[in-house]
Amino acid sequence: MSESTSVPPRRVAPFVAGAVAVVLAVLFGVLLVVEPSSDTAETVLLDRAAPAAVGKFDDGTAFELSRRRGSWVVLNFFTSTCIPCRNEHPELIEFVDQQRSLGVNGAEFYTIVQNDDPADVAAFFDEFGGDWPVVFDVDYSFQNGFGVAQVPETWIIDPNGIVRGRVISEVSAEFLSTSIQNLRERL
Repeated sequence: MSESTSVPPRRVAPFVAGAVAVVLAVLFGVLLVVEPSSDTAETVLLDRAAPAAVGKFDDGTAFELSRRRGSWVVLNFFTSTCIPCRNEHPELIEFVDQQRSLGVNGAEFYTIVQNDDPADVAAFFDEFGGDWPVVFDVDYSFQNGFGVAQVPETWIIDPNGIVRGRVISEVSAEFLSTSIQNLRERL
């Protein structure tokens, strides 16, 4: 006669739940300590002609990116409610001041506004400063042409209209100045 042994069923669910909780806690901890990068991001536009984007200044006059050839151009995509945009704004003020001190050798800087009310944008600049051209992307030609999915995002375009850099996240004045200087020396 065979003897039947009864083995209590193992309760796996508590162990799986515990393992998942540990993995999530570690992942959350990593996300808390990792800082956003100001490294350039890969893009299919790198080393290619910048998109033929058109926008409008707050007075309604047209801005055509293609007409800026002959100058280094920096485009910073922005909304007035974006916290990282607010964080980087003092750095952008410093960068624009540095570039203006270079005279004709300085880069042109433009804020490209996405999906934002002109009054809110004006209030932002009144509160936080900044004295450079603001372009409204009214037909999304900048957003679609450059493939911008989030703000802030900053693009560097050389005097020949070729895209040379893209930064997704906050940037510093030093990073932008150094990037442009390195590109000038390399090209």
